[in-house]
Amino acid sequence: MASQPTRPTALTIAGSDSGGGAGVQADLKAFSAARVHGTTAVTCITAQNPQEISAIETVSPALVDQQIAAVCSAFPVGAIKTGMLYSRDLVLVAAHWITRTPQIPWVIDPVLVATSGALLLKPDALDAYKTSLFPHAALLTPNIAEAETLVGHKIINPEAMREAARILFKNYGVPILIKGGHLASGSSALDLLYTGDGEWLLQAPRVQGVRTHGTGCTFAASIAAHLALGKPLQESVMAAKKIVTNAIRRSFKTGRQQILNP
Repeated sequence: MASQPTRPTALTIAGSDSGGGAGVQADLKAFSAARVHGTTAVTCITAQNPQEISAIETVSPALVDQQIAAVCSAFPVGAIKTGMLYSRDLVLVAAHWITRTPQIPWVIDPVLVATSGALLLKPDALDAYKTSLFPHAALLTPNIAEAETLVGHKIINPEAMREAARILFKNYGVPILIKGGHLASGSSALDLLYTGDGEWLLQAPRVQGVRTHGTGCTFAASIAAHLALGKPLQESVMAAKKIVTNAIRRSFKTGRQQILNP
């Protein structure tokens, strides 16, 4: 009997997007594209589409904790990615597990505000993020708006991205990836990785005429997938950058909606 193929496992701790473009749905697509088995701990149920979020209901912290425990007890989890945590109690559940699993790299995507403008993190949860979760991350992946919130000033060009990355590294002592897709950078889509030991400005041609939803989730999840495959951080980020660029380039339409295709 032929031996069965094996795959590593990644876990996403995030909210559900009923439109299928972001959240755990996007994360699972990214895991699958990298040939990694995807598992989930759902933190919130949202009623949303690419244009708006009309309702959010949180899963109880106890059940989120049980989901994580169930996955970690049965699967060889090689990396964990967090997305929408929403409340202080849910941030603290993730923080409890990040200290229990120091052997697993965690990619922390600090989901604060949706592209539509909807608030995705309660105000009292931000301090818990900063004190209990960020300092333990293998990588922190804010987008431009999230990095602006965390450092307290606008980011309008690559030099400001560099400054923000250094501030965040100084504050939390972990590698920083600032996702610059929303930066007005002309024909290039820019992202900046800063590890304290080095800096990499990642560039790709900006795909024109495509309005995407879920690129940040896909990017962070793709990084986690490559970490689960045993690749080093810099290589994982660069591989994920290519995946996101191709996902935008290969995006398709269903009705009026543009869907990423990793």
